[in-house]
Amino acid sequence: MAKELYIPKLGQTVDEVRIVRFLVEEGAKVDQGQEVMEVETDKAVFAVESPARGFIHYGPFKEDSTVPVLTVVGIVGKADEKFAPQGEAPATAGTTSATGEATPERAEATSSAEAPQAAAPIAPGKVFASPRARQLAATEHVDLSKVTPTGGGGVRVAERDVKAYLASAPKVTPVAERMAAEAGLDLRSLTGSGVGGTVTKEDVQRALEKAKAGAGEQERVAEVEKAPAVPAVPSPSTPAPEQEVRERVPLKGVRAIIAERMGASAHTVARVTLFMDVDATEFVALRERLKAKVSEAWGFAPGYNDLLVRVVSVALRRYPYMNARITPDSIEYLNPIHIGVAVDTDRGLLVPVVRNADQKNLHQVGSELRELVERARKGRSLPTDFGGTFTITSLGPVDVDGFTPIINLPEAAILGVGRIADKAAVYKGQLAVRKMMTLSLAFDHRVVDGAPAARFLKTIKELVEEPFLLLAE
Repeated sequence: MAKELYIPKLGQTVDEVRIVRFLVEEGAKVDQGQEVMEVETDKAVFAVESPARGFIHYGPFKEDSTVPVLTVVGIVGKADEKFAPQGEAPATAGTTSATGEATPERAEATSSAEAPQAAAPIAPGKVFASPRARQLAATEHVDLSKVTPTGGGGVRVAERDVKAYLASAPKVTPVAERMAAEAGLDLRSLTGSGVGGTVTKEDVQRALEKAKAGAGEQERVAEVEKAPAVPAVPSPSTPAPEQEVRERVPLKGVRAIIAERMGASAHTVARVTLFMDVDATEFVALRERLKAKVSEAWGFAPGYNDLLVRVVSVALRRYPYMNARITPDSIEYLNPIHIGVAVDTDRGLLVPVVRNADQKNLHQVGSELRELVERARKGRSLPTDFGGTFTITSLGPVDVDGFTPIINLPEAAILGVGRIADKAAVYKGQLAVRKMMTLSLAFDHRVVDGAPAARFLKTIKELVEEPFLLLAE
């Protein structure tokens, strides 16, 4: 019996993948465990292995297609078997399908312009959604038809879309909510005039009156629309003429995910950024002493990121309210301290994670971080390499002093690290040249207030300025 070749689950937040390339030709003989195709998530490129020994037959998928996880994309069976859609038995060469139509050959299938989810016209009113999106929507009583989809090329609702929809819901009084429901009015279309932007009864009444008045203008608008059209003035969003474009790169893969998630963070988070100048002279001296003493034994020279992971893990243990994340209806304070470190790669920004960082010494942190960075830059990260509770990002290597980092949702905060540079500073009452560094803590004000966040940042500053305090932990 043929074995199904399906896209495996590649992490808790991965709903779909992009097929990068087929490693084995249609109809070729393969062994169990042999890599047959490569797929790309928002994190890395992964190989998909054959589930059995036999001959491989692919479905109507092409390279660069976007496919939901757990989708059956082929079968491994006898040489004369052919791929059949999920729910149908694999056909053999020359047979017909259950519908009475001849089973298409691979060459015909791969010549189609779209992947299976786009091959047939979408029925009016039909909503495509991932299992996780449907589960969350059912729990939160969300009508999926009102959610804007971003998955599957903009036709499939992903879990992140439901979360974004819930996050956009306005505060509303019970009376206003009942009035809006009775009138079929979308509360998201209203601007609340109550405390904290709460939608009140008066807001709903004004909207209903405005809608009623607008109905009387429909005939006049219709007459205006019949008038000759006036040429539109190009808007700033109008694509530039072809002669002005040097290159167009499709927004897909890691870049598309970064654009979506950074945009979601910027539009949903109540972000506040705190800046502190830090005297890193002793921090630099400590690293230099460690390099001289342990580099040969460890096989690598300890870096600033290694030390910062240790510093931040200590601070998070002292102030657990910073080790948190926000959900549509709660704030979750987390036990494990998983620290992500932003890595610049050819594919875009990735954030591999040192898990349980507070339970590891500097040698363990440094060794693990180097393995994570190497896999990220080679595009070979594992699903378990991601999913942190706090992030560190540094632009010091490119001479940036300070910046406002974007919070990596659903985390509550992120630490930005600037360059270490010689600057004039007051040290022990005297003007001196010290090695200074700017730290920037961006945090979500929905989760934590300014003063508690400042205490957390001050602790990081103290540990950097007097790193011997790490020995007391």
